[in-house]
Amino acid sequence: MSIIVKVGEAKTRLSELLAKVEAGEDVIIARGNNPIARLSRIRREDETEATIAEIMASRASRKRTTQEEIRAWRDEGRRF
Repeated sequence: MSIIVKVGEAKTRLSELLAKVEAGEDVIIARGNNPIARLSRIRREDETEATIAEIMASRASRKRTTQEEIRAWRDEGRRF
């Protein structure tokens, strides 16, 4: 999830915004209505392994994808 803040607001709320980034949110800083920067969390290696484990656990609870489904995705929009 992303939140958008203006530059001035980002200056006054920097500590709060960094806490949100540490919690996993992205913060977009805008000048007027134009986004100019993104604050996002830097992942460490041990976090990457945990993320991979979460993805694998999520995949285990879903039905397997068939070869026919994969072919249909590959061929979607193709002209033969």
